[in-house]
Parts: sequence; C-alpha cells; structure tokens
Amino acid sequence: MSLSIGVDVGGTKIAAGLVTLDGEVLATARRPTPSSDSDAVLALVATVVEELVQSAGEPIVGVGVGVAGPVNAQRSHVYFAPNLHWSKVDARAVLENSTGLPVVIENDGNVAAWGEFRFGAGVGTQDLVLVTVGTGIGGGIVLGGSLFRGAHGAAGEIGHVSFVPDGVPCGCGRLGCWEQYASGNALVRQTRELASHRRADAVSLLAMGDGTPEGIQGVHITEAAMAGDPVATEGLRMLGVALGTGLANLSAVVDPEIFVIGGGVCEAGDLLLSSARETLHAKIMGGANRPVPAVVTATLGNQAGMVGAADLARIR
Repeated sequence: MSLSIGVDVGGTKIAAGLVTLDGEVLATARRPTPSSDSDAVLALVATVVEELVQSAGEPIVGVGVGVAGPVNAQRSHVYFAPNLHWSKVDARAVLENSTGLPVVIENDGNVAAWGEFRFGAGVGTQDLVLVTVGTGIGGGIVLGGSLFRGAHGAAGEIGHVSFVPDGVPCGCGRLGCWEQYASGNALVRQTRELASHRRADAVSLLAMGDGTPEGIQGVHITEAAMAGDPVATEGLRMLGVALGTGLANLSAVVDPEIFVIGGGVCEAGDLLLSSARETLHAKIMGGANRPVPAVVTATLGNQAGMVGAADLARIR
C-alpha cells in the first residue's frame, strides 16, 4: 500500500497520521505539545510515529514533519520556530536516529499547501498559493507543480510581508505585517473597536460575550454575522478587504492560478470571501486586462498538514 507518516507540530498539539499513496488517512495520533524544549517535543513526535508504525502492519516509507517556522534548503534544520521556542534545531537527525526511518522536515504552511495541491482544492492546477487565515496568516506556494521554497528554504512566509508601514507591532518583531490586518486576531481587534463605537448596532454580538467589546471572541463574530448583526458583518467585510488587498499584492509577484484560503476564520464563508474576491478584482495590477486568480476554500481542513507532510516524505 506504500504508507508514510505525516506529523504536524503546532504550538499546542502534535497531530500525526498514517497516510496512503492516495492521501487517505488510515489512522491518527494526537498529543498536547510539551511546553518544554525541542528535545521533549521531538521525543514525543518519535512516540506518536512509533504508535502509527505499530498500527500499520507493513513497512513505512518515510516520515514528513511540518513545523511552524522556516526550514533550511536540505529539509533538515529548523532555523527558528517562535511558537515552540526553537532556535537552530537539527530535527531530522534527531528523529531519524530515534525512529530509524527516513525523515523530511518542512515548514507547516508548505506541507499544508502541498496537501491541498496534491489532494485538496488545488487538484488539477499547477500554480497555487495557500493562505491560512487563523490567529495569524500562514501559507505556502506551489509553482509549476513544485513547492517553492526559495534559495535557503525560507520562502512562503506570506503573513509577514509589509502591509502598513510603521503599523501594528507583529510577533515577528516588525511593524505592519499583513497578518496584523487580515488574520483572526485582526478580526477580533477591529470588530471590538467597531462595537465600542456602535454599541446600539452590536447588541446581539455583545450579548454573545460578557456584554462588553472586550468580551467579543472570533467565534462570536462569525455566529453574529451569520445571524445578520451589522457590526459583525462589517468586521468580516473589513477583514475581507485586507485579505483581498494582500492577494492582489501577491498576484503581482506570483500570478497563481488559484488562491486556496484555509484556517478557522474561513468558517465565515462568503461573509469573508466575497469582499476578498471583490477587492482582489478591484486592486490587482492590470485590472480587467488580465486573468484574475480564483479564490477558493481549502478542502482538507486540519488534515492538510499531515497529508502534505506524508506525501513529501515520499519525494525527499
């Protein structure tokens, strides 16, 4: 059957899957991410890999691991992973020694992009950009049917392109990054501000929290917007404009066939994506004189990372 294992290492959880050649997930294993050092995290990754190896009943061809940080060109060394507090971690050597299997290390946005390209919303395309809209913005780029990683392996950090000069401080240490205006955190921040000035229009939205703008959470905004709350709807529209503006900027550089939009904020559907599409069409360089990339929703959900990582383990 030619099975491989994909592992998605996040700041709060480690999710792993036993994956077939066709991208089908046969079994999964999950653990909370240890809040300690890289040795503890990698030891737990080795544990979940061994658990899946035992359940497979046949040899495993390799292990792919997605990590939330840039990885070197050799797919072995994590430069840094802020959510994990890693710096210069040779993860492949550690895991190959502990598992006895070939291992590929890759950025988490890249593995998710590859999963959607091979088995999800990008099937049948050759050029796509995945944009994951969650707490921040992540993503990955596939060009000409190949994952684009850059000269040093660190390409695809699209959430950290400059969006507003000297704007909102970002966790990366810079100011005005795109993810500070088009992410789940940005949605909450901006909608709370709207609600503080338009309390009479935000009655239903405020009631979902503790009655104050500070009590508004992301899930409240989507739910309230679906019920017709005007402030929640405006918050999602503003987020869509920021998202679409960034997509127009990326189009000028990459010119993909499609943008695949994933992440938890996408549960809002067209309440978010309709304004993103409109803004992309309005702001793309060349306007009506050129083709405009499609904007579609990701289809693999939270399995995109493990499926993509497992597939990349076969083509190391």
